[in-house]
Amino acid sequence: MTERAAPSSTDTSGARFDALVAEAATVRVDGWDFSWLDGRATEQRPSWGYARAMADRMAGARAALDIQTGGGEVLASAPVLPPLIVATESWPPNIARATALLHPRGAVVVAGPDEPPLPFGDHAFDLVVSRHPVTTWWAEIARVLTPGGTYFSQEVGPASVFELIEYFLGPQPAEARAARDPERARAGAEAAGLDVVDLRAERLSIEFFDIGAVVYFLRKVIWMVPGFTVEAYLPQLRSLQRKIESDGPFVAYSSRFLIEARKPR
Repeated sequence: MTERAAPSSTDTSGARFDALVAEAATVRVDGWDFSWLDGRATEQRPSWGYARAMADRMAGARAALDIQTGGGEVLASAPVLPPLIVATESWPPNIARATALLHPRGAVVVAGPDEPPLPFGDHAFDLVVSRHPVTTWWAEIARVLTPGGTYFSQEVGPASVFELIEYFLGPQPAEARAARDPERARAGAEAAGLDVVDLRAERLSIEFFDIGAVVYFLRKVIWMVPGFTVEAYLPQLRSLQRKIESDGPFVAYSSRFLIEARKPR
């Protein structure tokens, strides 16, 4: 009877890679809850505390709109919602999730594309909010705000998580790095007739502790690596897993800015 050889470190690493990827490739990614990443990845939060600041404004509003609400989790975190509260969303899995979460709070979820026109009349809301909108349609926001109304938003800034994006896609052009600049947001708001009363920006670290966290993140945040699948990027995923095992967590930097603008009375 021959003695059975112990598994090599390469075999062990390969089995771990397969298990991590298989789990991350099948878990649900609808909604905007990232709790699956607890213990697998960390992300610094902006110092201004968007959800808390948004909730403070909701408590004093009469009619409010949350644009691109996702699964409705951030809006639902507000302890007090105004008498009239509406949210928009375009992605079907998120529409169902937001409806189930927000309807019991008295909020109406409107399904529609993330492009103008917004399906509301002029001067409909005294507060419009949005967390990480894909595009900010300033003219439409100004149109639906009442005179004296406020737009309050946390948005993705320039070159956000480009360390991870460029690992998979290679160096990005200069115009991609310059997109989503906070000063462009200021210019867009002012061109629409709004007064920018607050604009702050921060870069914040993100750490991925295993390859499963990377797979989950890219499946959920679909615009990072468009068309991402495990099969299409298997060589890069294997290489990144080896890098994490040898060097420690993969570190990237998110870019965020807070903007608050008011419509003149």
